[in-house]
Amino acid sequence: MKNIYLLFYYSIAQFLPMQPIPGYKFFYKLRYFLVKNIIKNCGKDVIVKNKAYFGNGQRLSVGDRSQIGQNCLLGGEIILGKDVLMGPDVVMMATSHAFDRIDIPINQQGSTEEQPITIGDDVWIGTRVIILPGVTIGSHSIVAAGSVVTKSCKDYSIIGGVPAKLIKSRKNDF
Repeated sequence: MKNIYLLFYYSIAQFLPMQPIPGYKFFYKLRYFLVKNIIKNCGKDVIVKNKAYFGNGQRLSVGDRSQIGQNCLLGGEIILGKDVLMGPDVVMMATSHAFDRIDIPINQQGSTEEQPITIGDDVWIGTRVIILPGVTIGSHSIVAAGSVVTKSCKDYSIIGGVPAKLIKSRKNDF
């Protein structure tokens, strides 16, 4: 049955419109129903924006009231906490290409070992953020639009840039 949900999601449902198009609430509910039956774990009231890609979903967990952003690409083991906001075009990849050997082309070296990505509760991930393997974003944090996150950050962090660095704490206790 999961394969039928996957087929319907990727062939039709992912292309259905979002807010403010009339009927958008129905389309959100339809995508939620499908994704709930596809991914590893899915909380209550999750919003899945259009054109979100997460492969077969077997390694994706999403907490209550979180959003999977428009046109996002989620690859590998990824855990999204509760109340996560995700802007459009976010990329999270828990694997990468191996490149250790210079005598073999990179495209023939395979992948590195998967390193899970964890996003805490109440995190806002801005538009076009890239999060690399093994990163943990602490709860209550904000990731500025366009950032490339290569390292983990603590709770209440505001990070941004390429590579992303701490801008300030939301609690001012750093």
